[in-house]
Amino acid sequence: MWFRRDLRLGDNPALNHAVQTAQQVIAIYIHDPEAETPWSPGAASRWWLHHSLNKLDESLRAIDGKLLIKRGNSLSILQQLIAETGASLVTWNRLYEPATIARDSQIKKSLREEGVEVHSDNSTLLFEPWTIQTKQQTPFKVFTPFWRACQLQLAQLPSPLPAPASVTSSTSMIKSMLIDELELLPSINWYSGFEQRWIPGEQAALQQLQHFIHKPVDNYSEQRDRPAILGTSSLSPHLHFGEISPRQIVTATLMAELSGAARQSADVFIKEVGWREFAYHLLYHFPHTTEQPLDARFNYFPWQENKKLLKAWQRGNTGVPLVDAGMRELWHMGWMHNRVRMIVASFLTKNLRMHWLHGARWFWDTLVDADLASNTLGWQWTAGCGADAAPYFRVFNPVLQSERFDPDATYIRKWVPEIAALSNKWIVSPWTAPEAELTRAGITLGKQYPLPVVDLASSREAALEAYSTIKAVEKS
Repeated sequence: MWFRRDLRLGDNPALNHAVQTAQQVIAIYIHDPEAETPWSPGAASRWWLHHSLNKLDESLRAIDGKLLIKRGNSLSILQQLIAETGASLVTWNRLYEPATIARDSQIKKSLREEGVEVHSDNSTLLFEPWTIQTKQQTPFKVFTPFWRACQLQLAQLPSPLPAPASVTSSTSMIKSMLIDELELLPSINWYSGFEQRWIPGEQAALQQLQHFIHKPVDNYSEQRDRPAILGTSSLSPHLHFGEISPRQIVTATLMAELSGAARQSADVFIKEVGWREFAYHLLYHFPHTTEQPLDARFNYFPWQENKKLLKAWQRGNTGVPLVDAGMRELWHMGWMHNRVRMIVASFLTKNLRMHWLHGARWFWDTLVDADLASNTLGWQWTAGCGADAAPYFRVFNPVLQSERFDPDATYIRKWVPEIAALSNKWIVSPWTAPEAELTRAGITLGKQYPLPVVDLASSREAALEAYSTIKAVEKS
């Protein structure tokens, strides 16, 4: 059983097949980041992976198993292990990124040519990307009809599989690395905030799901846009590493005893799981979008390059409080509230007019839930160049967004404490505050807190002017 991003025992089809089919099961994780180039796991993801592998090993040991750890070329290691043990079957759960599809296809072909049976399953998605199509048998590019097609099949979802009671294995003679030897943890301890916020592992994922559907889901539709409130499920990193399956999440949510507004709120939450499905649908059918815009017109867009502005954005020193709060939350917690993700992405791609890939790569390295499908969808959506994208002329105004979704400035005060003494009226845009207010708060802009790196109004107009250039390309 080749574990990858399915680091759980419950609802694990490939593991279930192995246990039901074989006399002995060898569970192995192969660290092969080079196979995922150019999107090898980032630093925050490696932190999570380190802890998730430890949790999986503990779970396997509790049912008489053990997780073997190897590093190197996946095919070579599998072939070596087959030669050592005489294994006749290799099972795994499918991945859908362009690089992993190419690798797994080659491995499946090679092993079968050598007489080894290979069995793969879907444990990552509700539906395989090729099974949801338009009436014209083409991929969807708009979410609403895509999700409508998915909903027609939700009632037929199989029940989640139980975790195996035992995994019969004899691996004492097979050499294994220690998880620590993979050196997944960053060399500098900038992840202390991760440890305060997150508990990786299957058990923590299941507990978080139960916590969410027993209370926060009741108000999810209202509170999911409030960054100062823990109103979302916090399941995204668990989902990415396969510590929980979307089938487990949807099944538990549908079975929860909810009614009225609470049930409607739960349906909104399930719809967000649908957005993840849509992201994988797009990634599978349009694999070039990890590097290139789905809307080819944006190949001609006049993006700007400015290392100083990019660094200010990355470090949360733009002088725009809500943007800075989000970027600092990301750096310290390995996560950012989804509403704020859209706002900081809009600021980078529109106010700073920098290529969305700069943002995608930064998120990839700093998010514990960095997921290639969702990351690609999110950045192209905000930049205006992806499927079902926000119109390019929609530019999030961080000041108005602050007033609407962080009305008491709780989120800003937490992450931008140097301006916490400002009143609610002025903290969202300190550069507009009267001198007397700044003096009262002990703030000199440009000293305790930076002046804005761009003017929001004029940079918006410049972005719209730049957009007119690709509209001209379309006409020509």
